[in-house]
Amino acid sequence: MTVDQVLVELGGVSRRTFYRWRELGSAPSGMKLPNGEIRIWRSDFASWLESLREAA
Repeated sequence: MTVDQVLVELGGVSRRTFYRWRELGSAPSGMKLPNGEIRIWRSDFASWLESLREAA
């Protein structure tokens, strides 16, 4: 998933908030491509969402 796709799935979270979560280590894990873009595996995103639900 691209960062934009993740932001849409999260209901409009801002790009800055997402990158802040990455800085804090609380965003879903992703990989940086050689062109600098970030991609997140859909399965990692789903696991991350599930972990948030369990914590609530």
